[in-house]
Amino acid sequence: MTGPADVVRIVLTDDQPLIRTALRMVIAEAPDLDVVGEAGNGAEAVDLAETLRPDVIVMDLRMPGMDGIEATRRIMADQGTRILVLTTFDDDDYVYGALRAGASGFLVKDMGLDDILAAIRVVAAGDALIAPSVTRRLIQDFAGRPASGPPRRGELGSITEREREVLTLIGSGLSNTEIAERLVISVATAKTYVTRLLAKLDARDRVQLVIIAYETGLVTP
Repeated sequence: MTGPADVVRIVLTDDQPLIRTALRMVIAEAPDLDVVGEAGNGAEAVDLAETLRPDVIVMDLRMPGMDGIEATRRIMADQGTRILVLTTFDDDDYVYGALRAGASGFLVKDMGLDDILAAIRVVAAGDALIAPSVTRRLIQDFAGRPASGPPRRGELGSITEREREVLTLIGSGLSNTEIAERLVISVATAKTYVTRLLAKLDARDRVQLVIIAYETGLVTP
């Protein structure tokens, strides 16, 4: 939940001080964003999440000691703080684990700083996003995983055929605008379908809908 005057309170978590410094300097130029703490590993991020209660934690994944996945899992036990993962392509094996742990956003470090600031605002507002390049990596990750059992299609019994179509497109990485164009409906209608899916499938955000689409076998790589 954002603080006074809707200023988003942020904790930066990365074991590279230069990364934190660069982000802090850019964030300092944004009047609606404020860095309230920094952590060099997951354990420090967990402690700061508890003591500072930030709105968003920008989380690296590969760090000494407790990594970003375990830190995300522990922090998400308290739903007040949202996690935006900022990683590199070397972290492919961590993508799925971080999303399952509860991360609401997934970006790569070679994105523009303005894009990262925009993502912080999106996540703070309660939405979720995955960088297109990370979505492709996520699909590749699913493609390389051995089947753990039959798809759990029974979980989709409560949704309509149209909602199933929308969920399939969400799982394929399409935005609301792209879904609207594909199904020849308005963007507002597409958003309504997404809202219904979140409620019916008890999903926290769009990221979880992507995971559900894959785990139920509705979308396959």
